[in-house]
Amino acid sequence: MQERLFGDILGDVDSADAVATLTPGWMQGRAAYGGLVGGLLVAGMNRALSTPKPMRSLMVSFVGPAPAGEVQVVSSVLREGRNVTQATSQVRAGDAVCAQAMASFGDARDTKAAAPNVAFNPEPRDSVPPLQGAGRLLPPFLQYFDGHWTGGGVPMSNTGDRRLGMWVKHKSDMSAYPAEALVGLADIPPPVMMSHYNKPVMASSLSWSLEFLMPPADVKADWFYLDYTLEAAKDGYSQQSGMLFTEAGELVALSRQCMVYFE
Repeated sequence: MQERLFGDILGDVDSADAVATLTPGWMQGRAAYGGLVGGLLVAGMNRALSTPKPMRSLMVSFVGPAPAGEVQVVSSVLREGRNVTQATSQVRAGDAVCAQAMASFGDARDTKAAAPNVAFNPEPRDSVPPLQGAGRLLPPFLQYFDGHWTGGGVPMSNTGDRRLGMWVKHKSDMSAYPAEALVGLADIPPPVMMSHYNKPVMASSLSWSLEFLMPPADVKADWFYLDYTLEAAKDGYSQQSGMLFTEAGELVALSRQCMVYFE
């Protein structure tokens, strides 16, 4: 099967009920990369909207592995209000649900504002090692991204660090899919809990929420900085939160994930 770029796969979703073809290069183990699956869910919901609106929040449940090959993306609008529209989408492989999402889309309104109060002091991108040179086992899907590690939470480093930073960008042009592009980047960081081990461990996302602080179409950047923190881990489940910044320091999105890991 010939490999396909992120945007090419998203292009399969030309209606609210569509079939997309995932290629083996997007696999991590037996499942497709969660950021790509999330992108398909978003693309389906965008197609279901009668009027385009900026995405404000996304909630994804990863039910089962999305395999290489054909998957169905089925989306619908739950409620369309004057300002806010709620939609839902599923990625299915045959009769099995692989992932399900709900999202809120909303137009901007004239209101008072409170700017984010967060620090942005990342290590310069050219001073930290690239992903491909990190000396670690990497999933195949990372071939479609450029990136650099920062912080100490690198998988299998056995540092026990609770913070992981990354500079990331798409290698291909994603300008036609602004929301899907951000979703595709925001899921790149692995479970920070993996830095507590000196060997590979199986891990995957169970649920994921992403909140956008600005309309994705207004985000004009190629490189993004991801700052993710392990909040807690116990009994094979970990909780981590993250922030997605532009290179200029604009806070674009907030991420929160519940992940599972197996020793």
